[in-house]
Amino acid sequence: MYVRHLGLRDFRSWQTADLELEQGRTVFVGPNGHGKTNLVEALWYSSTLGSHRVTTDAPLIRAGADRAVVSTIVVNEGRELAVDLEIAAGRANKARLNRSPVRSAREILGALRTVLFAPEDLALVRGDPGDRRRYLDELATIRRPRIAGVRADYDKVLRQRTALLKSAAGSRYRGDRGALDTLDVWDGHLAVHGAELMAARLELVGALAPEVEKAYQLLAPSSRPAAINYRSSVDKVIDAPTASDTTDSLRAGLLEALALRRDAEIERGVCLVGPHRDDLELWLGEQPAKGFASHGESWSMALSLRLASYELLRSEGTDPVLLLDDVFAELDTSRRRALATVAASAEQVLVTAAVPEDIPQDWDVRRIPITLKDGDSGRISVVDNG
Repeated sequence: MYVRHLGLRDFRSWQTADLELEQGRTVFVGPNGHGKTNLVEALWYSSTLGSHRVTTDAPLIRAGADRAVVSTIVVNEGRELAVDLEIAAGRANKARLNRSPVRSAREILGALRTVLFAPEDLALVRGDPGDRRRYLDELATIRRPRIAGVRADYDKVLRQRTALLKSAAGSRYRGDRGALDTLDVWDGHLAVHGAELMAARLELVGALAPEVEKAYQLLAPSSRPAAINYRSSVDKVIDAPTASDTTDSLRAGLLEALALRRDAEIERGVCLVGPHRDDLELWLGEQPAKGFASHGESWSMALSLRLASYELLRSEGTDPVLLLDDVFAELDTSRRRALATVAASAEQVLVTAAVPEDIPQDWDVRRIPITLKDGDSGRISVVDNG
C-alpha cells in the first residue's frame, strides 16, 4: 500500500498542498514550524479520523477558514482509491470514496493503513492511561474499521450515563426512583457496548504481546524483557477467555461491577467502571515501565509498541504506510539503526526531518524541501523530485 497523491486545502498551516508521492522513502526536509508535521498528520487523520497532536478537530482547520479538506489517492495491489475528507469543527465530517459521497466519514476507515512514529510517542510510556487506551483503539480501528462505530456508541452511552449519575444523587435524596430505574437501563447499554470494545482490546493485546517482546529485544538486547498486559476496571475479567463467549463474560462482569460501584458512582457523579477506566500496562522485567524506565528504556518501549503495530498489520496482508515524524532526531545510534532496518523493507516511508543529517546516511531517499518564504502563504505543489 502507498499514497500516490496528497492534497490539502486549509489544513493547519497549509492553504493548499498538492504532492505527488512515490513508493519507497520520501523525506520532507525543512526548518521546524514550516508545516512538515502537518503533512504526515493529515495522512494519519485519514487513516484513523484522529490527530496524534490534538484531541479535537478545530485546530486542524486553517485560521480564517470554515473547513479543511484532505484528499488522498491510495494504491493497494495495483488498484487506486480516491479518498476525500472534509473536516468541519462542530459539525459532522463528510467524506467521499472515488468521488462518491458516503453516509458517514467512518466509511473511509481501512482505505489507508498507516503506522506513525512521533516524539509524542513517549506519552505512551510516561503519560496517562488515556494515551495508551487511544493507542489500542486507534490500532484496533485500523485493523477492524467497525470498531470505530463501537467506540462512538460507547462514548455516547458514557456521556448519557454520566449526566444521569450527576442527577441521581438528588433523586435518591428526594426518594424519586425514576432516575435510579433509568440508570439500570443505561447500565445495560454500557455493558453491551463496553464489552464489545473490551473484547476487541483484549484480542488486540493478545496479538501484540509477542510482537512487543520481539521488538524490544531488537531495540534493547541487553535490557530487561518487555511485556504488556490489559488491566481492566473489572478485575475478574482481565484474563477473559478468547472463545466465542468472551463478550458475554465481559458483559456479565461489567454489570456486576456496575452494581457493586453504584453508590460510589452516584456520590461522585462519575462512571467508575468500563473500558474508559482501563489501561495497557507496560512492564520491564518485574517493574512497570512508567516511573521505573530510564529515558532510553522509555523510548525503546514506545518504539516497540509502534513496531509491533507495524508487524501486526503487515502480517495481515497489507504493508501499512510508515510515517516517521521527526523521530530520528530523538533516537540514539542503535535505535536509529533498528528503526531504519524496519523501514528498509516497507513499501512506502514518509519522513519529516529538520536537517538532512537526521536521515540515515545509507538511505536512498527522495527529498522534498519544505521551506516557506515570505508571501508563500502556505502553498506547496510538488510533482517531481523538486
